[in-house]
Amino acid sequence: MSAQTLTPARPASPATRWSRRAVGAVVFAALIELVSRTGLADPEFLPPATEIVGRAVTLVADPAFRTHALTSLLAWAIGLAIAALIAVPLGLLLGSVPLIDAATRSVVEFLRPIPSVALIPLVALVIGTGLQHRVALVVYASLWPILYNTMYGLRGVDPVAKESLRSYGFGPLAVLLRVSLPSSAPFIATGVRLAAGVALILTVSTEIVAGRGEGIGVFIFFAGIAVPARMADILAGVFWVGLFGVLVNALLVAAERRAFHWHHAQRGEAG
Repeated sequence: MSAQTLTPARPASPATRWSRRAVGAVVFAALIELVSRTGLADPEFLPPATEIVGRAVTLVADPAFRTHALTSLLAWAIGLAIAALIAVPLGLLLGSVPLIDAATRSVVEFLRPIPSVALIPLVALVIGTGLQHRVALVVYASLWPILYNTMYGLRGVDPVAKESLRSYGFGPLAVLLRVSLPSSAPFIATGVRLAAGVALILTVSTEIVAGRGEGIGVFIFFAGIAVPARMADILAGVFWVGLFGVLVNALLVAAERRAFHWHHAQRGEAG
């Protein structure tokens, strides 16, 4: 019996991957349209997909909605940036100095499982309900994916490479900057990508719970408490939030593949 050589399947091209995703989105929209039009769901609570998309398109021309959207994006971007500026150095410190990691582990493990949404009332009482309220919660929620991915990346650094640099007389800081940080960079980028989605969820959730000021969550909140509830507006707002999240994730994935194509994780995804 002759041995057969198994050839690995060729990875799908970006155009093929996007076309498959587009087909899935169209099928999902068609399902919503069918459920609403046939009366399986009350159109008052689940409008047809065509009505939702149509309303989403008309909202782009609404200056008030654009203000809501820009306010949410500003809180999202500021919070994510601050979280990265805090989490990456902190992760490098905890991942490089076992003594500090051991001393702070109990505190980190206590804080990490606390749901960020549960802190909304406390943060509102301490610092108010403006932009700083949203930014603070986004920072807290986005901190953990970046922090843990940074620490995980440092633990996976090749010890031979670090010892080789030390043998040439380089100190701990030089080893960190020349070996550990570049090697863990793909994991840090993945942490930022995961945190971007968490930050978007927290931004909109905080706005909905606060129910004041500006933001897409505030827009959704007031559409929900209207009599009758404006479900088309609610779902149109959700549509734009979801679309923004998909686009940000796609851009970050493309940036990771381009910047870290040499990394085994990226080669594995491509294959």
